Amino acid sequence: MKVAFFEVNEWEPVALRKSFSRPVIESREIQNALGKAKNCGAISVFVNSRVSKEILQKLPRLKLIATRSTGFDHIDMDYCKKRNIKVCNVPSYGKHTVAEHAFALLLTLSRKMEQAVKSTRAGKFDPSGLTGFDLCGKTIGVIGTGSIGVHSIQIACGFGMNVIAYDAYPNKSLAKNFKYVSLPKLLSQSDIVTIHLPLLKNTFHLLNKKNLSRMKKGAILINTSRGALVDTDALVDSLKKGNLAGAGLDVLEEELIMKDESTILYTKFTPRQLRTAVEEHALLQMENVIITPHNAFNTKEALARIMSQTIENIKSFQKGKLINEVN
Repeated sequence: MKVAFFEVNEWEPVALRKSFSRPVIESREIQNALGKAKNCGAISVFVNSRVSKEILQKLPRLKLIATRSTGFDHIDMDYCKKRNIKVCNVPSYGKHTVAEHAFALLLTLSRKMEQAVKSTRAGKFDPSGLTGFDLCGKTIGVIGTGSIGVHSIQIACGFGMNVIAYDAYPNKSLAKNFKYVSLPKLLSQSDIVTIHLPLLKNTFHLLNKKNLSRMKKGAILINTSRGALVDTDALVDSLKKGNLAGAGLDVLEEELIMKDESTILYTKFTPRQLRTAVEEHALLQMENVIITPHNAFNTKEALARIMSQTIENIKSFQKGKLINEVN
């Protein structure tokens, strides 16, 4: 079976060529290099590849999509089901990796690290205006108690924080060092809210204008999951009005536009998508907002786990046994 890998980093081809016979290796996203997937029975993509119905229709031999991520919202799952194209992911490569990044964002905000570093580099060795706040004793609300959420809870407990959590499907056996509450209660009681959910139809804009208005005044929002879990317009409005004290974001709704604005020239975006991209530029200019470029997964150890699991996923499928299936 011919296999094509997209969004490949410079260190990955060695491992891929050791594992597969003459794999197709491409650094670009699939939508920008679709010809490389011709006649492939399997493709492997990362989150910036938009595996749409239109792209899948041009791949008649495709049987497997192995995404090198936990989330799979960049893939048209409905069409895959219709075509019986199997999709597998890497479910647990970064359970502590992403949780650590969430707290890196939080600490950057709580201790005004960005402002402190800029001031010191400018020659001002003076803590004036850099007063932060302790995490110890604060209440953190964790939305989603999967593996990343659970690791976030463990880290929070290490800081001496009070932890409450919300999950549509609560696992009461986990609740030994935290308490499950309703989403409205979590939002109203938390000094910090951190999101650890997949992007699904029922989680799109979970934190919309109504739910953001429920958040405690002066709270901080952390999102390392998917940008579209939060309504960007409502977030910008809440920050501008001072209802939220800050936000730490590793993900944005319209990352494709933010990554390469030239995509506007050859991709059809809706007016809402374009408006959202403008609002995200506004977020970049706010001093109380920290944005990183979907980088929470990006450690040497996590990348090695992603590659190893992806190779295992594809090889298992070739042997007639599908693992880590998501559809």
